[in-house]
Amino acid sequence: MTELLFNPFEPGFTDDPYPAYRRLRESEPVHESPFGFWVLSGYEDIAGLLRAGLSVDDRKLDPGPVRDQRDQLVHAGDNVLGMSMLDRDPPDHTRLRSLVGKVFTPRKVAALEPEITALVDSMLDEIQAAGRVDLMATLAFPLPFAVISKLLGMPAADHARIRDLSGLLVRTLEPVADQDLLAQVSKAGGEMTQVIREALAWKRTHPAEDLLTALIAAEQDGDRLSDDELIAQVALLYIAGHETTMNLIANGVTALLRNPAQLALLRERPELAGNAIEEFLRFDSPVQQTRRITLEPYTVGGRTIPPRAFVLACLASANRDVLYWGQDAEELRIEREQARNHISFGAGAHYCLGPALARLEGRVAIERLVSRFPALSFDGEVEMNGRMNLRGPERLPISV
Repeated sequence: MTELLFNPFEPGFTDDPYPAYRRLRESEPVHESPFGFWVLSGYEDIAGLLRAGLSVDDRKLDPGPVRDQRDQLVHAGDNVLGMSMLDRDPPDHTRLRSLVGKVFTPRKVAALEPEITALVDSMLDEIQAAGRVDLMATLAFPLPFAVISKLLGMPAADHARIRDLSGLLVRTLEPVADQDLLAQVSKAGGEMTQVIREALAWKRTHPAEDLLTALIAAEQDGDRLSDDELIAQVALLYIAGHETTMNLIANGVTALLRNPAQLALLRERPELAGNAIEEFLRFDSPVQQTRRITLEPYTVGGRTIPPRAFVLACLASANRDVLYWGQDAEELRIEREQARNHISFGAGAHYCLGPALARLEGRVAIERLVSRFPALSFDGEVEMNGRMNLRGPERLPISV
């Protein structure tokens, strides 16, 4: 049997995908996969693709296995996740982004720093008292979940169920080979839809100064945002706004502990914390891939992708492309001058809505963790979460 050039489903890929990305860039940076989609791996090709205004609406794909899976993941039954701005083209995308984006302005995000700092310090107090912890359970997971829940004003009674469901629903952002997992994810989409629908009904009688109330008010003031669209945006904020920041924190701490000279440099020069976050985002992207759908022939890297094709853009590969970053692209360097040129937040019309919030949470969490605990170290093997897209640790045992 011929070995596949790029097989994201092979054992071990999610533990360390970077050798596979490197092989793809060097051999066939524009690759037609036998799995039914195209794959881009180079920085310039991906940056151009993201700015080209291609579709993200899976319903515009040619019929086949990829479209069938996307339908099952985000469109089947009661599941309305496919109505999120992540899956919509203009003008719907423009309208949805405008409504939700009002809470994520740099000024509003900056005002959250004292509250985020207090949350982090409280979590670090508990870590110090325990001495040995799983950083995922004690900081990386609960911090962004608490922040996004507070911003939304989600009823506390729903938090536990949403935590469980969002852990499954991140799989809607990547191809799924396991049919049992596919069924679980599809079912979780229907359950998340119902949980949020009930929360919206409650919020209509209990308005407050939060994003849920603001979105409902915008709808009631004559905007065309439907209940299903409201539900899809809230689910997206949990999936994208929580899971990605969790990975940023965990991947960043892991990278520092594996590169002690860089950890020492950050402690010596804390003013590098902001740039260090950009380098963590580049070095091990919290979101490894994104997608586009061609509506007409699209030429890139000397090849022409046909209309109605699914294109997988490997952001994490682009962020380590030596043709753009230079020969040290595979190294962690928190002083890297052009670190902010990473494309971990995407580009173009679908550029991430909340980079300011992710940067703030990541900087406060990592900066205060490494400054408070000079003896910070691994306390066992890091276990990865097995996801090919929103990739990060499942367990991150540390001692302080």
